[in-house]
Amino acid sequence: MASVLITGTSSGIGMATALAFGRAGHRVSATMRDLSRGADLRRIVEQEKLPVTISALDVDSDASVKEAVKRIASAGPIDVLVNNAGAAPTGSVEETPLSLFRSTMETNYFGVIRCIQAVLPAMRERRSGCIINISSVAGRIALSPMAPYNATKFALEALSESFAQEVKPFNIRVAVVQPGIISTPMAKEIADGQSHSPYPQSQRVSALFAAALQTPRPPSLVGDKVLEIVESGTWQLRHPVGPDAAPFLGWRQSMNDEEWVNWGALDDDAWYERVKADFGLDARPWSRTVEMPVV
Repeated sequence: MASVLITGTSSGIGMATALAFGRAGHRVSATMRDLSRGADLRRIVEQEKLPVTISALDVDSDASVKEAVKRIASAGPIDVLVNNAGAAPTGSVEETPLSLFRSTMETNYFGVIRCIQAVLPAMRERRSGCIINISSVAGRIALSPMAPYNATKFALEALSESFAQEVKPFNIRVAVVQPGIISTPMAKEIADGQSHSPYPQSQRVSALFAAALQTPRPPSLVGDKVLEIVESGTWQLRHPVGPDAAPFLGWRQSMNDEEWVNWGALDDDAWYERVKADFGLDARPWSRTVEMPVV
C-alpha cells in the first residue's frame, strides 16, 4: 500500500480523494490549512476506521510545507503527492484587485511548486513516485470572468507538462486531472454568485454553473479517478473527469481563437442561445423552475 499526501482535504475533491485512498487501504496524510474545517472528514474516518491521518499544511507557507513533509516522511517514504488545495475566485480583470490575482496564484500555482520541491528529492533518490496535480478544464479553456482562476490553472498545466519531462527518467509519474463542473463548495459559490458588474459574463457564468449543477456530479468521481491513476501505473499525462469535461474541451477546440472571443462577447440572448445550441445546456436563469437537488 502507498503512502499518500493530499493537500486541501477539508471538503470537496480533496476530501473525496482522501476517502477513496483510505477505503482502498492506502496510508493517507490528509492535510488542510485550517484543522477546524476537518470535522466532516474526521467523522467519516473515525466511523469507518480508515488509515487516514489529518494534519495541518498551508501550501502558501514555505515553513508549513517543509515541516509537514518532514513530519509525514518520518513515518516512511511519501509515494504519492496529490496537489489539490486551491481557490476559485471570479471577476473581471478590471474589477478584481491585483492582490486577489496574486493570492490565487500563490495557492494554486506556487503552492503546488512548494509541495513538489519538498517531496521530490526523496522520490528522485528512490527513483519512484507519483505526483498528481488537480487542474480543471479551466486550465485549457479561458472563460470570462474566470481569469483569476484560469491563469493559475493554465500555468499549472504548463508546469506539469514540463515537469513530467524532467522526472520521467527517474521513474516518477506526473498526471494532470481536469474535472469539469463538479458539485463542490467552490462550484456552488460560483453558481450562487451575484454580480453588479458592467460586464455581463459574471452573471452568465453563474447561471451556467447553476444549470450544470442541476445534474450533480459528486467529488467522488474525481477521487476515484485519482486512485485509478495511482493504482493503474499509467503514464498518461492528462485525465479529463466528469461527463461534461471532454465535451467542454471539445467545444473549445471546435472554435478558433477569434470565434471563441466573439462567442464570449455576445449579448446575453445570443450567448444563452449558443450555449443551448452548442452544448445542449439551457443556462438561462429564468428557465429553471425547479429547485436544485440536494446532494
